Amino acid sequence: MNKAVFLDRDGVINRELGHYCEKVEDFEILADVGKAIKVLKDAGFIVIVISNQGGIAKGLYTEADVNAMHNKLHDYLIEYGADIDDFYFCPHHDSISKCLCRKPNSLMIEKAMSVYDINPAQSYMIGDGKRDIEAAERAGIKGILIESNTGILEICNQIASE
Repeated sequence: MNKAVFLDRDGVINRELGHYCEKVEDFEILADVGKAIKVLKDAGFIVIVISNQGGIAKGLYTEADVNAMHNKLHDYLIEYGADIDDFYFCPHHDSISKCLCRKPNSLMIEKAMSVYDINPAQSYMIGDGKRDIEAAERAGIKGILIESNTGILEICNQIASE
């Protein structure tokens, strides 16, 4: 079985704007994200992004916009010799339609755990919201709550050294 670190996106990987990140131009990758993901990859972790993207359901942006942001992250990570193994995002919003994948539900994490044969006992979720930690707990992995836009390098160093 594999070990993994699941990362929330907005506020953990890119700057939380206080509103939906609708355009790739507004997708600002936080300092040291490349180094942090490289540390995890070098320690043998699968790294997967788990993100609610309810702005899609609200018609504020499209799945193509989200994929363009993820491509920007991919291009940035090349400089560090790192990459994200996969992206899971929920395009739904409770005000439009209920679903099972939107955090704090754990379906996105559970799907990734099945696809990548992930051992929950060796896996983590880093998020900046209560719903991230609830989703982690429901999936049986350790949740690590951080303050939005603070950086994850130190936490990733700690995880890699365990």
